[in-house]
Parts: sequence; C-alpha cells; structure tokens
Amino acid sequence: MSTNPERAISYVLSKYVTQYMDKDVLILSQKTQTREAARMLRRYETDDIIVTDEKNLPVGIVTDEDIISKVGDVTVYAEDTTLKDIMSTPLITINEKATLQDALRKMRDNDIRKLPVISKKNQVVGMILQTAIANTIRNATATTPRLLSPPVKAVLGNLGFVLQFAGVLLLLPALVATVLEDTVIATGIYLTTVLLLITGFFLNSYGEKSSLNIRQASILVFLSLFLLSLFGTIPYLYVFPNTENSAEIFANAFFSSAAGFTTGGISLFDEPEKLSQSFTFFRSYTQLVGGMSFIYLVITAFYPESKLQSMRGFISGRTLHMKELFLTITLIFAIYIVIVASLLYFFGERNMLDNFSLAMSTLSTGGFIPTSTILEDLLWQEHIILMGAMILGALPFTFHYAFVRKKFLSPKLGKEVLAYFAILGFASILFVAVSGLEPLESVFYSISASTTAGLQQESLAGLNWGAHTILIILMFIGGCGFSTAGGLKIFRLFHLKDVRAIFSKIKREKLSTQAKKEVISTLIIIALFPTIAAITGLHLAAIEDVSFEVAFFEAVGVITTGGLSAGVINTDTDSATKIVLGFLMIFGRLEIIAIIYIFVPKLS
Repeated sequence: MSTNPERAISYVLSKYVTQYMDKDVLILSQKTQTREAARMLRRYETDDIIVTDEKNLPVGIVTDEDIISKVGDVTVYAEDTTLKDIMSTPLITINEKATLQDALRKMRDNDIRKLPVISKKNQVVGMILQTAIANTIRNATATTPRLLSPPVKAVLGNLGFVLQFAGVLLLLPALVATVLEDTVIATGIYLTTVLLLITGFFLNSYGEKSSLNIRQASILVFLSLFLLSLFGTIPYLYVFPNTENSAEIFANAFFSSAAGFTTGGISLFDEPEKLSQSFTFFRSYTQLVGGMSFIYLVITAFYPESKLQSMRGFISGRTLHMKELFLTITLIFAIYIVIVASLLYFFGERNMLDNFSLAMSTLSTGGFIPTSTILEDLLWQEHIILMGAMILGALPFTFHYAFVRKKFLSPKLGKEVLAYFAILGFASILFVAVSGLEPLESVFYSISASTTAGLQQESLAGLNWGAHTILIILMFIGGCGFSTAGGLKIFRLFHLKDVRAIFSKIKREKLSTQAKKEVISTLIIIALFPTIAAITGLHLAAIEDVSFEVAFFEAVGVITTGGLSAGVINTDTDSATKIVLGFLMIFGRLEIIAIIYIFVPKLS
C-alpha cells in the first residue's frame, strides 16, 4: 500500500471500524437460559453473545468461557440460570463512526480484546476484534507497494464522489435551458455535466472513498473548486465572442466560472440582459452550488466530527448530525429562494426566472444579477427583501437549522451572530454619515459588503476614501463561520483575545495546543488577506492605469469573494491577470486557511 510502513499503518488506523468488524453477532435476551444459549453458540459457531434488555438495548456480554466456568460452579443451577446471571456488565462498546485507532485505544484502556460496534440508534451492528486489527496492520505493511499511496487514493476517491455530485446538481440549469429551447447553452451545460460525471467515475476507480485528515480534506476542497471552475468554463466558451486569441477567451471563461462557483460575483458582462435567461439562471445557480451546497457538503462529509465542534456551539442540547443538517439546510434555502423570488414578483418584478436567479445569487452571497437594471428603481420593500436575504446568507447554517428542530424554536443568538450584527450596525451608521448616498442605499451597500454578496447598481469607484475604507473593512471581516459569506469570518476575531498569551511564556503554557494553533492560523490569515489584496492592487493599478485606492478596493472584492467592484477588471484586462484573479477567488473561498493547512501541516 505504501513504501513507508508508518504511513501505511497510520492510514489503516484511520479507517472506520465498520469496514473490518464481524457482522455476524449472536444477540440474545437476558432472560435466555444458559442451556439454550450454549446450544445457540454451537449452532452459530461463535464465541460471544451480546445480551439485551427488555427494550432490545445491549446491556452485557457472555462468552463461551463464562458459560463453562460460571455454570460449572456447584452453587449455580444450569436449568434456572439465565444470561442475566452470568453476563459481564456494563457493556463496553464503540460507535460505528469510530476508527481502528479509537478501538485499539479503548481496548487497551479497558484490557479487553473485542468491542461490540453500536449504531447511533444504540443497536449492535457488529464486533471488532483485536486480532482483526492486527491482521489488517500486518497486511498493510506486507502488501507490495502500489502506484498511488493510500492518502492520494483517499483524496481521489472522495474527489470523484464530489465531482459526480456536482455533475448531478448541474442537471437542473441544463434542464431549464432545454425547456427554454436554448440549444447552445444547454449543450454547454450538458457537456460540463457529462465531463464531471465521467471524471468522477475514473477518479473513483483509481481512488478509495475513506476518511481524510484536515490537510487531505483541504487538498480535496481546493481540487474540487478548481476542477469545478475549470469544467464550468465550457458554457462560457459558447457565450463570449470568438476572437483569434484563444487564451483570452479561456481567461474570460475561467474568471467568470470561478467568480460563480466561489461566489466572487465580479462580472465581465456589463449588460447580462443580452445573455439568454437560461444562462443567467446557470450563472446564479453556480453561486448557489459553490456558496452553499458544494462547499458545505465537502466540509460536513469529509471533515472529522471532532473538528466541527464550533458548529455545535450554536445549538445546545443535542448532537449535531451532519447529514441531517445538510439535508435540512438545503431544504430551508430552497424555501428561502422561493419566498424571496415570490416577494419580488409580488412587488412588481414580473420576470419570475430573473427573480429566481436574483434570489439564488443573493442568498448564496454571490452577487451576479440577471439584468443590469434589475436593482434600479427598487421599492423600499424590495430593498428590505434583498437585504434580509443577504443577511440570511451570512449567518451560520446552524442558525437556520434551529428553526426546524423537533419543536419550532427561535434560533439562539450566539456570540458570533451578536458580534456580526453589532459590527454591521455600527458600520452602516458610519457609512451613511460619510458616503454621501441616500440612507437606504447606504445601508444596502453596507450589508452587501458585510455579507460579501457584492450586489451593486453601479461602479463604486466614485466613493470617497472614507466610504471605501468602511466597505473594505466590512469585506475583510465578512460574515459568520459556516455560512455562504466570505472574508475572514467573525469567529476568528474571538481568537485575538489569546494573542497576548502567545507572546507571554507564562500565559502561553496555559493555552491548549489546539488554541495555540487557532491563534497562529488567525494571525496568518489576518496578515495574508490585506497583503495579497495590496499586492494585487498594485498590479491592477499599474496595468489598468487607475489609482491604488480604487485598485485596492477591487482586489479586496476578489480575495474576500466580496464582489463589490470599482469597474477595474473587465474583458480588456490581460489574460494572465484574469487567470491569477480566478485562483485568488478560489483561495478566498477557502478562506486561505485550507492553503495554510496544505503547506503548513503542523497547524492542521
């Protein structure tokens, strides 16, 4: 499996116990007589019996040795003895989501050599044996090395699944284009879908779907976003006008695709209404996939549960099940989209397909708009609807999840959400005072920047430096963790309270290793966001002949996936720059932390 035995063993021990457990487990009631139990042991040729109570819940274990030794005692009458009398209790078990390493640790701590495997419903689904784990480790180190190492196969296997899932998701805009009889656009989207499905199939055949550590998961997320943006260029190739410079066409398509899937939202189309409606729907839909479903699926499906504790802090009183959360949030956001689109229609926006496109782009904090005039002359009610939708996209997914718990409960406003509203409220008041815009328009832009939605009616190059500064800070901070918003994220600001401890030897020793890593990661990210934006701004100022202030504002919109634009980047921007900016949007969507985990594994 690997030329390095230590890596092979580490890889095997990260596997789930369900992959190596014995599924043939004899389960009997505690009222079963020992004579009948002995007969069942012989019949099923097994050594152990899991004993259950009246509710069929496992409460103990009986081995063949127990029956022989305990029933053989002169004080015990075999005819009247039940399994309850001779079982070993309490029963030591292990969860089906535990790894082989977890099983070995529990066996060592309790001086046992086998563990019943329990499902989340507390039902016995198998038995993991110490000998099975030992044989697995022996085989891993003895197997002839293969072309791909286990970690690489794990990444490829999961990547294949993700690409196939994304391909299935993209069938919806393909069907919309088919219904609207937009053959050219439908062809481009179908081709993208087919390539995603085929690529995913081949990766699955070479890879292996198994659990990943954070570094591997970070590689997976980056490759997924990159490949999705790359394949997503195909429909754009059908839209951009053909020129002799094929590199320019590809750069425009890649930049636009990345702006969609990363929710960057910076558009190269000044008049999107000249595009077909099926294509504007596709653009907005890619933001929904990239902003919510796609990234959220990757995080919840492949990150270890122990790394998701921060999500649980928002909901108290019960375990947070990732699959349940994902499916629920998908349904909730679908309802949000229908509500927002319907309200826009009620207040006068009669093109329902455009309304759905705008709703998806807003809730995913994406920023693409179906027409250049759709945000003009909006009623104040429509402004409120869009601002509310942008804020919903910037709140943690668990905020929405709280609506549909077993009983309807209002969401619990945690510290992160309260801090977000406090920052947004203060910044909005300040922006109204310095921007020179109408109050409602000022608040709209403040929310657009803070949620990194990037919705705007016109270029913001004409704002004064004070207004630019406020919007830049809001885009840098971004929304809450585990939301569709970009930026640094509010929860990382809380890590700054421990910064002093890092530089104080006495206080540093009181911090846990994980807390130290989080503080260091936060400091690196806080430094990298403005540094990358400044370097990008200097480059844009030089090649586009604009002021650094305007170029820096544009660069911040790229790296934070904020999307607010000063009109610097357009189809005339050189091809290499647009490709690099596409990658910067991907880095920003990963909040830079994934890139750090890839190249600085110690922090993961």
